[in-house]
Amino acid sequence: MTKALPIVVGVDGSEPSLRAVDWAADEAALRGIPLHLVYASLWEHYEGTSIAEDLAKPDEQVMAEDVVDNAARRARRRQPELDVSGEVLAEEPEYALVRESRSASMLVTGTRGRSGIAEALLGSVSLIVAGHAQCPMVVVRGNHDNQARTGTHGRVVVGVGEKPAGSAAVRFAFDEARRRGVQVDAVRAWRWPAHETTDHPLMSGEPARLHEQQAVETLDAALRDAPADVAARRRTVEGHTRPVLVDASRDADLLVVGAKRRPGHFGLQLGRVAHGVLHHSACPVVIVPEHA
Repeated sequence: MTKALPIVVGVDGSEPSLRAVDWAADEAALRGIPLHLVYASLWEHYEGTSIAEDLAKPDEQVMAEDVVDNAARRARRRQPELDVSGEVLAEEPEYALVRESRSASMLVTGTRGRSGIAEALLGSVSLIVAGHAQCPMVVVRGNHDNQARTGTHGRVVVGVGEKPAGSAAVRFAFDEARRRGVQVDAVRAWRWPAHETTDHPLMSGEPARLHEQQAVETLDAALRDAPADVAARRRTVEGHTRPVLVDASRDADLLVVGAKRRPGHFGLQLGRVAHGVLHHSACPVVIVPEHA
């Protein structure tokens, strides 16, 4: 029997990474799959030289192993039946986590590492990994202490893009909502194109109706094959997509957005919407690769 792919969490001992461990432990227990903790660092040095000498290991490795062991104990305290493993990798975390994403069901990180001054913006490691991960990636946002809290809003929000048919993000949102026993809020933002005018008094309402109707049709296409056993709500909102989704995140347990992955393209594959919500969402964000 093939072993289920684990949820992989990037850890470094920081409070954001501990929140990520909590969230990932709950998610792994919900899915009934293993949790794998990864510490990756090529350059950081820590205290602990005397312990390292006794163990005949580099001091960096000793401290890294301690970080992983502490995170594993935390995960087991939260979910005692969970299958938890850990690993220390002597390489840049960006590369290590992207590679790990190729054999993971989900990749989870916190907002910033230990060197972060504040959590208002996303750390560079999480941002780079989000732009290259090959599996859904979660950045745990929403709390500013060292605890991850269970969802209380009863909804998973998914942003519906320009090409909704067969959207991996929409499928992920419905699968996740089913596991949690909550509803899906499918959100589509719409705006008037800049070149259109509403100066004529008889035409002032027509452009808005046309563009809103297009948004409604896009939502209908996205939810055409939605499973009948998950409650869904369609929402069309006038405005720019990023602030619309950030606003929706305030009443959500999870915000799901897609990110295109183009074969042969080596730059950061993260659109403006995904980039924006990663920085400003009020709840955990899932970036789901949309392969061309």
